[in-house]
Amino acid sequence: MLTEGWIITRRGQDLEHSTITPRKPQLRSMLMIVLWPAFLMACAATGLFFSMVDPMELIVLDRRLQMHETGAYTVGFFAFWLLGILSSGLTALLVQKAH
Repeated sequence: MLTEGWIITRRGQDLEHSTITPRKPQLRSMLMIVLWPAFLMACAATGLFFSMVDPMELIVLDRRLQMHETGAYTVGFFAFWLLGILSSGLTALLVQKAH
C-alpha cells in the first residue's frame, strides 16, 4: 500500500493538488538500517581477516599482542563492526540530507 511509508497531504478535496512526501524513519528503524548491515559486514570481514592472519602473530606498535585468541577475535570483530557503523551511519546521514 502506498500510504504505508508516505504521508499524503491534500489541499481541499482536489486530488490534482495532493502531494506525497516520504516519512522520516523513526529512531528504531534508523538504528536497524545502520547496525544490521554493519553487523553483517563485521562478520564477513572478521572471517576473512582472521582466515589469513593468525591472531597470535599480530604485532601492534612494535609489540606482539598479549591476548588470548578469543579476545583477539572479539576485539577484531568489534573494530570491524565500528567501521561498518561509521560507514552505514554516514550513508544514512547523507541520504537524509538529500531529502
